[in-house]
Amino acid sequence: MNSVQSHVDLDGCRVADLFCGSGGLGIEALSRGAGSCVFVDADRAAVEATTANLERTGLGHHATVVRRDVLGWLVDSPEFDLVLMDPPYSFDDWAEIFRSLKSTWAVTESDRDLEVPDGWDLHRGRRHGATWVQLLCRRGTTV
Repeated sequence: MNSVQSHVDLDGCRVADLFCGSGGLGIEALSRGAGSCVFVDADRAAVEATTANLERTGLGHHATVVRRDVLGWLVDSPEFDLVLMDPPYSFDDWAEIFRSLKSTWAVTESDRDLEVPDGWDLHRGRRHGATWVQLLCRRGTTV
């Protein structure tokens, strides 16, 4: 999140944490000043863990937790300033995600270096062990 925050002003930022798992990424964004975060995951246990972690951190009043398939949820989702995505490594629908994404910035975590989708620019990409983390901005975004 340090790297993201050095490029994206999180103060009051509208964030989505897709495939949220325990909610760690979105909670970190909230703790650094994001104004709100929507956490989305299809897994019941992940939604329960995220809800519990939000309660423990006292950040639940800035959050909405949604149990739903991410691709289905994106169809009618609102716009965000920043979307954080850490799907299971077997996930392979990145092109579909980016076609549906309504966001200025996106962070991806994957087991491979992802191809930059149409309409997006790679702002920063790093490998951390077996994980690739990429910060992308919508083409035309003033950086």
